[in-house]
Amino acid sequence: MGRKAGLWCALMSGVWMASGAPALAADTAAVIETYADVAHAKYEDALTTAEALEKAIDALIAKPTEDNLKAARAAWLAARDPYQQTEGYRFGNPIVDDWEGKVNAWPLDEGLIDYVAEAYGTESDDNPLYTANVIANTSITFGGETIDTSKITKELLADKLHESADSEANVATGYHAIEFLLWGQDLNGTGPGAGTRPATDYDTATCTHGNCDRRAEYLKIAASLLVDDLKEMVGNWTADGAARKALRDAGGNGALSMMLTGLGSLSYGELAGERMKLGLILHDPEEEHDCFSDNTQNSHYYDEVGMIAIYEGSYKRIDGSVVKGASLSELVKAASPDADKGVKAAMANAEAKLRLLKDTADSGKMKYDQMIGDGNAEGNKIVQDAIDGLIAQTRAVEKAVDALKIGALAIEGSDSLDNPTAVQ
Repeated sequence: MGRKAGLWCALMSGVWMASGAPALAADTAAVIETYADVAHAKYEDALTTAEALEKAIDALIAKPTEDNLKAARAAWLAARDPYQQTEGYRFGNPIVDDWEGKVNAWPLDEGLIDYVAEAYGTESDDNPLYTANVIANTSITFGGETIDTSKITKELLADKLHESADSEANVATGYHAIEFLLWGQDLNGTGPGAGTRPATDYDTATCTHGNCDRRAEYLKIAASLLVDDLKEMVGNWTADGAARKALRDAGGNGALSMMLTGLGSLSYGELAGERMKLGLILHDPEEEHDCFSDNTQNSHYYDEVGMIAIYEGSYKRIDGSVVKGASLSELVKAASPDADKGVKAAMANAEAKLRLLKDTADSGKMKYDQMIGDGNAEGNKIVQDAIDGLIAQTRAVEKAVDALKIGALAIEGSDSLDNPTAVQ
C-alpha cells in the first residue's frame, strides 16, 4: 500500500528521475506510517491464522482423531510464520514488549500444565510449580496460597498461573503452551523426532493419560486467549492505536531509535544470543525455541524475513497482497548510501544463512535440535554461521544509526555472546 504524496519530501541526494525532477527520499513521518502499516498487516495476519488454529482445535476437541490432531498441528505451524515476522517490533516499542510475554513466552516448564515423562523430574529449586499439573489437579498450593483450579478459565490461565510464583518458566498461555498441548514433550534429545502426543489424550471415551475433558478445556481456553491477545495488538496499530500514537509522539529521532532498536536487539541479543548461541553452547534441545514441534528453523527464519520487511518497508501478506511505503532503507540511503548497502548486504547474508538452516531442517536431513547436538560439527557450523550473520547484521544496523545521527541505541545483549563462560 503506497503512502500519499503529502507524506513524502524531496531530499537532494544527487539522484534524478527520468522526468528531470529530483528523486524523492522518504521523510520520517512517512516512514513511521509505513512501519505502523506493516505492523498492523502482520498482526492482522497473525490474528487470521490464530483464528484458523482456534477452529482446528475446536474440531479436534469435537472429534479427537489423529487426522484432526494433524490438522490442528498444521494450523499451529501456519500461525507461527506471520507471528514470527512481527518480532522486530519488540524491544523498541514498550507496548509490544509489555504484551509479548502473553503470547510467545518460552522456554516453559511444561509440568505446570500437564503430565510429563519421569525423566523430567519432580521438583525444581527455581520453580515451586514445576510439576503442578493444572490439568490433573483441581487446586494447587504454593507459598502458603491455594489456587482453585477446578474450573479452567481465561482468568485462571492469564492472571493467576502465567509467570506465577515469580518464575518466567511458568508459561500458561500463548503459542508454546498450545504447542505443548498439541505435540506433547519431545523426548528425543538431540536425536530425530518431535513430540508424539496421541489424539486419545482428548478422547473422553478412550482417554489416555487421564483428564481428557480438562485437557480439552485448557487447550480451548488457551486458543481463545491467543486470539484475544492478538486482537488487542491489531488494535494497537490501527490509525489511532496506542502503539502507532506512541511512535508519532516520540518524534522523528525517537521513533527511528525505537524502530532500529527493535531490529538490532532481535538480531543480536534475542535471536543470535538467547535463542541460538545459548543452545549451541549447552548443546541442549531444551533451549530450542519451538521445541515440541521441531519447528525452530521456521521461527528463526521468519524472524529474519520480518526484519527485512521492516527495514525495506514492504510486507507480503498471507493473501498475496503487499503493504509497501516509505522505508527506513530510503532514509538511511539518503544519509549514507554505503550504510544502506551495508544493511541490505548483511540482511541478505543473514537470510541466506538462515535459509540454509531452514532448508536443511525442512528436508528431514537434520532438524534444529540435531544441529545443536554435541559432536555434530556440520550442524553446529550451520547454526554458528547463522549466528555470525545476525551479529554482522547488528553491526550494519549500528552503522545506519550513526549515519542517521539519532544517538546510540540500547541494543539487547546476551551472556551467550558477550560472556559465554557465564553460561557454561
